[in-house]
Amino acid sequence: MKRVSLKDVAKMAGVSKSTASFVLNGKAKTMRISEALAEKVMAVAEKAGYQPHQLAVSLRTGQSKILGLIVESISGSFFAALAKIIEDEAEVYGYKVVYCSTENNALKGRELIRMLSQRHVDGFLITPTIGMEKDIKKLVSLEKPVVLMDSYFPEVESSYVLTDNGNGVKQGMDHFFKKGYKKIGFVTVDIDLAQMNDRLEAYHESLADHGVRSNKKLVLRLPYNGDKADSINQINAFLKNTPGLDAVFFATNYLGILGVESITSLGMRIPQDIAMICFDDHDLFRLYPPGISAIQQPIEGIAKTAIKLLMQQMDKDRSGALFNQVELEPTLIERGSV
Repeated sequence: MKRVSLKDVAKMAGVSKSTASFVLNGKAKTMRISEALAEKVMAVAEKAGYQPHQLAVSLRTGQSKILGLIVESISGSFFAALAKIIEDEAEVYGYKVVYCSTENNALKGRELIRMLSQRHVDGFLITPTIGMEKDIKKLVSLEKPVVLMDSYFPEVESSYVLTDNGNGVKQGMDHFFKKGYKKIGFVTVDIDLAQMNDRLEAYHESLADHGVRSNKKLVLRLPYNGDKADSINQINAFLKNTPGLDAVFFATNYLGILGVESITSLGMRIPQDIAMICFDDHDLFRLYPPGISAIQQPIEGIAKTAIKLLMQQMDKDRSGALFNQVELEPTLIERGSV
């Protein structure tokens, strides 16, 4: 079936092609086209099933009205919540969002940036993974609007929005010490991402602040995308083979979920046998008795700030600094696990 063109709509409505274009692009009032004529053109277009050719519109206006959102994982609760708010906020500005994930695979991330560039997206919102440094740097050098979220590359000058990871960990560690816990383990991901490094560094700094010497045996690093059963077995061994361990800080919510499974499988009680706090909240932590204390990231703030910074970059009349680095404060949610 032949695609209905703008020319076809104009002919059926009995108006010029330019008039039809103005109406369908929301410029009827600006071009002083009568309300009755505009309604007629819109009715004809709807009845005929007219759909604008997005590439042609993009080439004509210089805008696709589409944003590219690249996150670490579509399945992760943090990224899913982040994406939903970004989609809602983008709609306020008149933009749609194309949503895809890297699964921390740099090659996939590079391919996604290429795909989104070919679709002429107007801006990029990216939670970057190691290996994407050159790709991000290239986008910035080409003056493409880019805002990084959740993580960043210290060597790449770009705008970013993330949680103050160090302060979040210190809030949790202070809470442990306040409750009398001394031998505190730390379970993290063995991946060189800025936010994970910041969390581990803050753990060591907190120990020093409370006069406790760091011990590498109290830190467990699990492989990213490792087998779930293997990870639980490693946590089991960590809990069983670390004498005197009385609390554990899990560096991400999916590690915290594995930790709950491990503690349960060992027949241990929370917090009587082991206390725990997790960075990044999850519905499970609210529902699991006695409730798992967590560092809650300001997801709404991250999403709204990222969109705001991106819109500023896309504003051709923008003034001031091109790059903005924003760290938002997390919140300790106290439950019964400590």
